[in-house]
Amino acid sequence: MIECGTAAPDFELSDLDGKPWQLQEALKRGPVLLAFFKTSCPTCQFTFPFLQRLVNGAGPDAPHLVAITQDDAAATRQFEEKFGVSMPTLVDEPRGWPASNAYRITHVPSLFLVEKDGRISQAFDGFSKAEIEKLGGRFQAAPFRSGEQVPELRPG
Repeated sequence: MIECGTAAPDFELSDLDGKPWQLQEALKRGPVLLAFFKTSCPTCQFTFPFLQRLVNGAGPDAPHLVAITQDDAAATRQFEEKFGVSMPTLVDEPRGWPASNAYRITHVPSLFLVEKDGRISQAFDGFSKAEIEKLGGRFQAAPFRSGEQVPELRPG
């Protein structure tokens, strides 16, 4: 997994509708949170509704959250419907996973906050309540509801 302080590798992938998306172009508009996942991953299924809350409550200066699936578009659409996810989603090519390999993904979910200068300022895998709360500060949104019982950690 690429560490904090490292320059984020640029990549170009297509979204679920086949439209191309490039990290360097997105960074011109501000920071980007990349969230790599697999639809069959139980920790991804647990984590993504909390990430969606960040998107739903995001302030005007929040990073742009982009999910990156390691599965095909059909399976990903089913995942999004089942877990209430509506964030922009890119498809990492199942033959070779170029973005996943560039970021040295070994577990999912894996998240990377890429600042406008192209440097990674936050990186973690699995579910970490503390790291997601930290993202909540950047998004100006609460990922967890008052009284909600959420574990501190859950490995990917």
